[in-house]
Amino acid sequence: MIVKQILAMKSGPDEIVTIRPDTTVAEAARLLSERRIGAVVVSSDGRKAEGILSERDIVRELGRSGAEVLERTASEMMTRKVSTCVCADDALEVLERMTQGRFRHLPVVDDKGEMLGVVSIGDVVFGRLKELNAEKEALTGMIMGN
Repeated sequence: MIVKQILAMKSGPDEIVTIRPDTTVAEAARLLSERRIGAVVVSSDGRKAEGILSERDIVRELGRSGAEVLERTASEMMTRKVSTCVCADDALEVLERMTQGRFRHLPVVDDKGEMLGVVSIGDVVFGRLKELNAEKEALTGMIMGN
C-alpha cells in the first residue's frame, strides 16, 4: 500500500488543519481538542509546512514550565524539523520512519513541497491492516479454490 491509497481511505473532510506561526498555544490546544486530532501543521500560507505542533509538545512544555506556555506562540514551541512523505511512498517505510523518529504525524507533500494531506500513525496502521486482511482473503480463496 502507498501513501496515496491511505489518504484516499481517510474518513472525513480532506482538509489539512493548519495554524499560523503567531497562533497562541492555547488557541492551538483548543483546535486540537475541537477537531479531535493529535497535531496541527504550522504554516504561514497553508501550503508549506514550517513546523508541526502536537499534543505531546504542549504537554511536555506544560510539565516543564507550567500554564504560562499557553500564552506562547506556536512558532516558539513547534517542531521545526518536519519530516514529510510523498504519495508514492510505501506505507511500511512510512511506518518505520515514524516509529524510528518517534512522531505520529507526517505531512504528505508534492514535488514542490506543498502539502496534499497529513497521515497519522493510526492512518498508516489502519491501511496496513486492511492490506493484510486483503492478502489473507486472497490466500484463503486460493487454498479453498475460490
